[in-house]
Amino acid sequence: MKILLLEDDYLYKESIKDFLTDIGYEVKDFEDGQEALDAIYETIFDLLLLDVRTPSISGFNLLKKLRKDGIKTPVIFLTSLTDIDNLSKGYELGCSDYIRKPFELKELQYRIEQTIKTSLYRSNEDVIELKNGFSFNIVKEVLYKNNKEINLSSIEKKLVATLVKERGYYLSLDVLQELVWDGKDISYSDIRMSISRVRQKCKEDFIQTKKMVGYRVE
Repeated sequence: MKILLLEDDYLYKESIKDFLTDIGYEVKDFEDGQEALDAIYETIFDLLLLDVRTPSISGFNLLKKLRKDGIKTPVIFLTSLTDIDNLSKGYELGCSDYIRKPFELKELQYRIEQTIKTSLYRSNEDVIELKNGFSFNIVKEVLYKNNKEINLSSIEKKLVATLVKERGYYLSLDVLQELVWDGKDISYSDIRMSISRVRQKCKEDFIQTKKMVGYRVE
């Protein structure tokens, strides 16, 4: 799960980044709003954590531009602002949640998990039920068959998480390359090999194929 963190207080930013990295998230951090905005257009993030008052571009203006350009990545604002006008502005612009400074890092974890469940996976549950007895824990990124865990490598977990997130839709090899491998120069045969390994471990047609279209799970 890839998170962008925009926070202009260096020590605060580092403590948040270290905590989120320790619990398994991939975090790209920025102190400047314009640099964060540029990164969002270059990389696909699953969640944005935005301070409101930041150099170059404020968190509010950054979100306003993203929504205007059709980017719907969920946003949690990190702010010391408490008045209702500022809080209302964020929600009107399209944020998912606020967390007020100072906050406990554990609270931030819970807010992130809830936003991931409701915004990315269109569910209020930790576990997504799939076809043929499969289920996927969207927080822990664990795949189960009849409640028994299937051992997946880190890249296989990311592959399954991506397919579950977009379940019901076919994803092409190019899309998988961008979402799972972050656009790295990896061959189609290597992507197909990863899909094949997941299928072997599942021992069923867990990942479906449509010729010339792509791959999906249901």
